[in-house]
Amino acid sequence: MELTNEFTVGVAVERAWRVLTDVEGIAPCMPGAELQEVAGDEYRGIVKVKVGPITAQYKGSARFVELDEGGRRAVLRAEGRDTRGQGNANATITATLAPDGDGTRVSVVTDLAVTGRVAQFGRGVLADVSAKLLGQFVTCLESTVLVEGGSAGSPGGGSPGGGSPGGGSFGGGSFGGGSAGGGSSGGGAQGGAPGGEVSASVAEPQRSASTGAEPRRVVSAPKEPVDLLGAGRTAVAKRVLPALAALVVLMWLIRRLRG
Repeated sequence: MELTNEFTVGVAVERAWRVLTDVEGIAPCMPGAELQEVAGDEYRGIVKVKVGPITAQYKGSARFVELDEGGRRAVLRAEGRDTRGQGNANATITATLAPDGDGTRVSVVTDLAVTGRVAQFGRGVLADVSAKLLGQFVTCLESTVLVEGGSAGSPGGGSPGGGSPGGGSFGGGSFGGGSAGGGSSGGGAQGGAPGGEVSASVAEPQRSASTGAEPRRVVSAPKEPVDLLGAGRTAVAKRVLPALAALVVLMWLIRRLRG
């Protein structure tokens, strides 16, 4: 299914591009997601999703398949599998940036395919969920990464740890007082994530298939799972209420006929 969203940030398009293509820098603002390793241009981690009383954990990776700095267009491919083997999720996310006054308008198109528990939700619910999660993401960006003097990269908007293709920065930048990879831009190995909840790191280091680079561990704070039922309450209500209304009318008709 295809989901379309749009948001604006109050910074110039050049800075917005640097920030939004720094996956490690913006990872702490992604609801339910914990970045655990970086291997070359591949980002590995987990995403937690809650459906009622059941919590699913997707372990996977993401990497940019296109970074067009001139056209301000970035395409990210993400793939994940339920750690219990009960489904998977794949997404191709295309973000296009354009000047909007003194700020930047970002259009996001997500081509999403899911199986397992999450697949029970229709497009309406997932669209509602994605809109709310994107709102949380933008609020986090504006209160941490995009605050005056802050950046997903080094101070002043530089690109730590070397430049990435297309001008995006992939080094370990600090954000909102937290630091991915210990804030190191030199690519040194980091310890595992704190807390017993984060335990899905790769046991044996595996080289990135695209670069052959050794993975660098990233320390991420544990995240609460994304509550699909809570986030999609509006869309669920839109589907359920008409059915309930029809049921009430049907019961009333049956009673009238019996009377």
